Amino acid sequence: MIAKLSEMGVTSEMAYAAGTASIGLSFLTWALSKKKEDAGTDRADRWGIFVGQWAPTFFALGVALRLEEKPG
Repeated sequence: MIAKLSEMGVTSEMAYAAGTASIGLSFLTWALSKKKEDAGTDRADRWGIFVGQWAPTFFALGVALRLEEKPG
Protein backbone atom coordinates (compact mmCIF):
# COMPACT_ATOMS: atom_id res chain seq x y z
CA MET A 1 0.00 0.00 0.00
CA ILE A 2 2.82 2.41 0.87
CA ALA A 3 4.58 1.68 -2.43
CA LYS A 4 1.33 2.38 -4.31
CA LEU A 5 0.88 5.70 -2.48
CA SER A 6 4.45 6.62 -3.35
CA GLU A 7 3.86 5.69 -7.00
CA MET A 8 0.78 7.91 -7.00
CA GLY A 9 2.97 10.86 -5.98
CA VAL A 10 2.10 11.05 -2.28
CA THR A 11 5.18 12.17 -0.37
CA SER A 12 6.09 11.95 3.29
CA GLU A 13 5.90 15.74 3.51
CA MET A 14 2.28 15.60 2.36
CA ALA A 15 1.44 13.08 5.06
CA TYR A 16 3.21 15.15 7.72
CA ALA A 17 1.34 18.25 6.56
CA ALA A 18 -1.97 16.35 6.74
CA GLY A 19 -1.12 15.25 10.29
CA THR A 20 -0.30 18.77 11.35
CA ALA A 21 -3.44 20.12 9.67
CA SER A 22 -5.59 17.52 11.43
CA ILE A 23 -4.32 18.76 14.80
CA GLY A 24 -5.47 22.27 13.93
CA LEU A 25 -8.71 20.94 12.49
CA SER A 26 -9.30 19.00 15.70
CA PHE A 27 -9.14 22.19 17.73
CA LEU A 28 -11.28 24.03 15.19
CA THR A 29 -14.03 21.37 15.18
CA TRP A 30 -14.01 21.34 18.98
CA ALA A 31 -14.31 25.12 19.19
CA LEU A 32 -17.00 25.37 16.50
CA SER A 33 -19.03 22.52 17.99
CA LYS A 34 -18.85 24.07 21.44
CA LYS A 35 -19.93 27.47 20.13
CA LYS A 36 -22.49 26.56 17.45
CA GLU A 37 -24.14 23.37 18.72
CA ASP A 38 -26.49 23.32 21.66
CA ALA A 39 -25.24 19.90 22.76
CA GLY A 40 -22.70 20.96 25.36
CA THR A 41 -19.03 20.29 25.95
CA ASP A 42 -19.33 16.50 25.72
CA ARG A 43 -20.35 16.66 22.07
CA ALA A 44 -17.59 19.15 21.28
CA ASP A 45 -15.06 16.91 22.99
CA ARG A 46 -16.17 13.94 20.88
CA TRP A 47 -15.75 15.90 17.65
CA GLY A 48 -12.32 17.13 18.67
CA ILE A 49 -11.17 13.66 19.67
CA PHE A 50 -12.57 12.07 16.49
CA VAL A 51 -10.66 14.42 14.22
CA GLY A 52 -7.61 14.36 16.50
CA GLN A 53 -7.27 10.62 16.00
CA TRP A 54 -6.37 11.19 12.36
CA ALA A 55 -3.04 12.85 13.19
CA PRO A 56 -1.17 9.71 14.36
CA THR A 57 -2.30 7.85 11.25
CA PHE A 58 -1.01 10.58 8.95
CA PHE A 59 2.29 10.80 10.85
CA ALA A 60 2.71 7.01 10.67
CA LEU A 61 2.05 7.13 6.92
CA GLY A 62 4.63 9.89 6.68
CA VAL A 63 7.24 7.72 8.37
CA ALA A 64 6.42 4.76 6.13
CA LEU A 65 6.58 6.94 3.03
CA ARG A 66 9.90 8.41 4.19
CA LEU A 67 11.32 4.89 4.44
CA GLU A 68 9.96 4.15 0.96
CA GLU A 69 11.63 7.30 -0.41
CA LYS A 70 15.08 6.40 0.89
CA PRO A 71 17.30 4.84 -1.75
CA GLY A 72 18.22 1.39 -0.73
